[in-house]
Amino acid sequence: MNVIKDKRIAIVGGGPGGLTLARLLQIKGADVKVYERDVNKDVRVQGATLDLHDDSGLKALREAGLIEAFKENYRPNADRMSIMDKDANVLHNDHVSETNGTFGDAYFRPEIDRGPLRKILLESLQSGTVIWDSQFVSMQSINNKWQLEFKNGTTATADIVIAADGANSKIRPYITSIKPFYVGLTAIEATVYDAEIKAPQISKLLKGGKLFILSDAKTLVVSAKGDGSLQFYPGFKSEENWIDESGIDFTSNEQLADWFKKEYTGWNAIWLELFENAEPKFIARPQYCMPVNQSWEALPNLTMLGDAAHLMPPYAGEGVNMAMLDALELSDCLTDPSFNTTQEAIAAYEKQMLSRASEVAKETLEQTAVMHSDDGLSDMLNMFGETQ
Repeated sequence: MNVIKDKRIAIVGGGPGGLTLARLLQIKGADVKVYERDVNKDVRVQGATLDLHDDSGLKALREAGLIEAFKENYRPNADRMSIMDKDANVLHNDHVSETNGTFGDAYFRPEIDRGPLRKILLESLQSGTVIWDSQFVSMQSINNKWQLEFKNGTTATADIVIAADGANSKIRPYITSIKPFYVGLTAIEATVYDAEIKAPQISKLLKGGKLFILSDAKTLVVSAKGDGSLQFYPGFKSEENWIDESGIDFTSNEQLADWFKKEYTGWNAIWLELFENAEPKFIARPQYCMPVNQSWEALPNLTMLGDAAHLMPPYAGEGVNMAMLDALELSDCLTDPSFNTTQEAIAAYEKQMLSRASEVAKETLEQTAVMHSDDGLSDMLNMFGETQ
């Protein structure tokens, strides 16, 4: 039985998870629209690079028929990483190895910038699939259908709604009251454009790849991007309301540089090159995680994927991969002829999704804690067979 035959599916959120799901469902003949809050595809600079894993993100792209497009757009060697201490001593260096693997290797994690990945996914969809400038406000059930309302005053009707609207999902509360918990950590995101000119010392260390700097139970992660910019993320233990209590103007390079010198006391002055040249502003992000044992009763016409379903900190690199694997598994369930109802299909998807997310969340929380512990540097080096 085809449980989605003649049903209109609304995906709320046009990130990698939502767009992957739309592509996979369209391949199987489904009637799909994606409602995205961005005004258009070019309005917002996409964030840091993504490393896709063979058994999740890359698997979804293979099923979507997009692996060749990915190979044309990924950034070879961008997955190469250096692990350093606070004095900029290189203690592990991927750049000295001949290869980090190739497609088909279980541990090969090729990097792609978010912008090109989104472009690949958008161009794979039927014309008019994405409805831009559609910021979700609310929805109500009318005659077993959902009527969605958007901030711009428009409405839409769908038989099935899938929440792909990220960490602060507005649709999740329609499914469950379970909320994420604070993990005791804040990360600050910032970008340096024209990095070779504005941050030459850091660019030389990066070599087009990534830096992981760990010391004093703190981290600093730096990633090169294909457009010549770099993004960086200091991560540190803090109270949940640190952002408000800090009194920092996050548009002020001077204030953030002063903060870094105090919070990261004793760290080499080379890292100030990042804080002094970032633009246009710094974004502080308290880190949250969904409970690892969450569950709820499956609904007949509503579900979710990605961060909306299983938010977790970014320190294991699983977020986008989980979302894209969610999309693959959900599309498989919704088009599996062995299910008699959409509720059966959604229940089967959510059971395996929640089980998988629980395991990954446990691993992510453990890795996040290790990286931000006094032994973080030595523990990470041990993972790569190095000693401090």
